Amino acid sequence: MEIMSSTPFERTQRVAVLGGGPGGYEAALAAAQLGAEVTLVERVGVGGSAVLTDVVPSKSLIATADAAVAISEASDLGVQFFAKGAHGKPLKPEIAINLAAVNKRLLALAGQQSEDMRSTLLESGVRILSGHGRLEGPNAIIVSTGPGGTDFDRVEADTIVVSVGASPRELDSAKPDGERILTWTQLYDMKALPEHLIVVGSGVTGAEFASAYMNLGAKVTLVSSRDQVLPGEDPDAAHVLEKVFKRGGMTVLSKARADSVVRTENGVLVTLADGRTVEGSHCLMAVGSIPNTAGIGLEDAGVELTESGHVRVNKVARASVPNIYAVGDCTNFFPLASVASMQGRTAVFHALGDIVIPLEKVKVTSNIFTAPEIATVGLGEKDIENGAAEGLVYKLPLAANPRAKMMGIKDGFVKIIARKGSGTVIGGVIVAPKASELIYPIAVAVERRLTVDQVSRVFAAYPSLSSSITDASRAMHLVNIS
Repeated sequence: MEIMSSTPFERTQRVAVLGGGPGGYEAALAAAQLGAEVTLVERVGVGGSAVLTDVVPSKSLIATADAAVAISEASDLGVQFFAKGAHGKPLKPEIAINLAAVNKRLLALAGQQSEDMRSTLLESGVRILSGHGRLEGPNAIIVSTGPGGTDFDRVEADTIVVSVGASPRELDSAKPDGERILTWTQLYDMKALPEHLIVVGSGVTGAEFASAYMNLGAKVTLVSSRDQVLPGEDPDAAHVLEKVFKRGGMTVLSKARADSVVRTENGVLVTLADGRTVEGSHCLMAVGSIPNTAGIGLEDAGVELTESGHVRVNKVARASVPNIYAVGDCTNFFPLASVASMQGRTAVFHALGDIVIPLEKVKVTSNIFTAPEIATVGLGEKDIENGAAEGLVYKLPLAANPRAKMMGIKDGFVKIIARKGSGTVIGGVIVAPKASELIYPIAVAVERRLTVDQVSRVFAAYPSLSSSITDASRAMHLVNIS
């Protein structure tokens, strides 16, 4: 008697992704690579607001500001610019910023990036639906498409990944109008450099735009409700940045809470809580963001939200419903594009049974794109002071670095935090041009639990800014015998 063998039928896993930002994009791509049937629902375009109105355009604007600074400071390196005037006499030209051209370019870059991401998904076999989506229970998404959202598609799924992002927080006393009172998504409609930009909010977004517009040549006033810019960040880093801001002509109003912002005949009037007023041509409201989780059926599907409306997730981005995951700024984890991307892949790997490494906040690398940039990873000096870990801190000024001297860099430092006794690197801060690139070796050290001695044995090119990391780790050699 012949025994017939057969393989049980296994239905292809169906993954639906609501929102095509960095997290949703990576989730869809990873799911397709693992052989799932994937549908991505996005209402504004692949890449979401991160690509179209936030990260990509803002960092492109900052790159332009960096170029303007490089030109203005070139004379310090012996480079001079002249135009010939009457009778051949040299005239020193002024740097002019064509903001309309700048904004046109950066929005074009954002649009191209979105198209590139869309093409990658389509080539990978992802089905893309354009429209507004909402959950219908834990196993389906209803998508309103067509003119006026009159047509509907139903997407059934075994796994749902929510990646709906967040929007700028608006205050009733300072309602954005898109012309004079602006959110960071509305800045790119300006045709000319603001005569006097008042930035309300000194967190990451406020500091980045204040830095960029100052370096583009605008008069800038930064209104900070705290005693330093970038509250919550490394105090030494915040001090360096505030010093650079003031040296560049920025007015920084500390411990000054804005009560209201109203339009005037030719600009805006900001009234502070202590009664003082500040007049300017434009005002940027950078007072945080709110998750786009309202009205999309999360609560009805059983998904638990925090009081602020964020989806509560664990270290593999899983929500309170077993087959629903959430990634990015709509979650309570960490509002960074890089984290959203990692969450997206982690969520899909977990849902589809692939190898998963749970995410840990302490290993997240973050960067603030001011000038100079501020990059951090792992535990901070405050954690050592508060007793969260027993460690030692070493800070090396960047001005001591030979490459920094060649480049005319005066501000910044490298700070390494190591565990006392073992010398294991548990954190780091870099304040420098392109700190976002320089932080990577320290991030690897934190992730792989390298000691300062192991880091110090890695050859760094001479001269290079990265050799400051080597020098700082060598200076901490005594950590191992203390």
